[in-house]
Amino acid sequence: MDWLLEPSGTGGKLAVMVVAILLFVVVMGLILFLVDRPKRVPGWVVAIAFAGPAVVMLAFGLLYPGLRTIRDSFYNRTGSAFVGLDNYVTAFTRDEFQIVLRNTAIWVIVVPLVSTFLGLVYAVVVDRSRFEKLAKTLIFLPMAISMVGAGIIWKFMYEYKPASQPQIGLFNQVLVWLGLEPQQFLLSAPANTFFLILVMIWIQAGFAMTILAAAIRAIPDDIVEAARLDGVGGMRMFRYITVPSIRPALVVVLTTIAIGTLKVFDIVRTMTGGRFETSVVANEFYTQALRQGEQGLGAALAVILFVLVIPIIVYHVRQQKQAEEIRSAPQ
Repeated sequence: MDWLLEPSGTGGKLAVMVVAILLFVVVMGLILFLVDRPKRVPGWVVAIAFAGPAVVMLAFGLLYPGLRTIRDSFYNRTGSAFVGLDNYVTAFTRDEFQIVLRNTAIWVIVVPLVSTFLGLVYAVVVDRSRFEKLAKTLIFLPMAISMVGAGIIWKFMYEYKPASQPQIGLFNQVLVWLGLEPQQFLLSAPANTFFLILVMIWIQAGFAMTILAAAIRAIPDDIVEAARLDGVGGMRMFRYITVPSIRPALVVVLTTIAIGTLKVFDIVRTMTGGRFETSVVANEFYTQALRQGEQGLGAALAVILFVLVIPIIVYHVRQQKQAEEIRSAPQ
């Protein structure tokens, strides 16, 4: 079974792919055969037939790799010797990894808050305006661009050339027009981390705007009219009516962006490769496991990332359940 779990060479990988395709065809054929049989089939058989493939895929595609990663995090770089918690101690005590954890914390705090704030402000400002559709389309467009593509675009915008040469980066060209010296935006820590964060905010603000604009439109008109009759308007309307009414949507947006930010890899890898003190946990466990050959340390960083995501997911699920209970409660 080793050749199936750990194929080596092109031939072995092709063989595994063929086995997977054949297994898929057999399973789907069996499901269709059972469903189309004229005789009555027990409900539990149908349930197993439909849920079984999903369970198998989850086991081999999620459960097994997860357990294997946790196991590897307690072993050395080659997986040949048990080292206990040494990899975790290294991840939390070595200076370079403390910078990685600091950067990850900055990303997770700044990106969701700023993206949600900008999306909310934009949704309120353009709601029912004359150019609403065009304005919302323009801010949503970055969501259609891959993070690698966005990283390449913004890397060109940050591009640096000596003052004696023509600038091809937008930001440095603006500085030159203002009579200032061009700057190497992606080299100076810790400011370069915030320049990378700006790319993620540019992408996620459109997502936040779309969800929050829909939530604002769903606020009952009678609530808004009653508030206006009571003399509420402007910022008071926004603070006491709009924000409380869309609180469930705000939670969804914040937690969704936070989870996506914790896993950010493409932007950092594309723009700096994790150099110049810009690395984050997702990029670092890739670097350690696949570039440096530190399998145990890379696995430990992956487990740390997984543990960081869990509280956000739990909070998100609890808020969703509370919102459903409120909606289903008798009026």
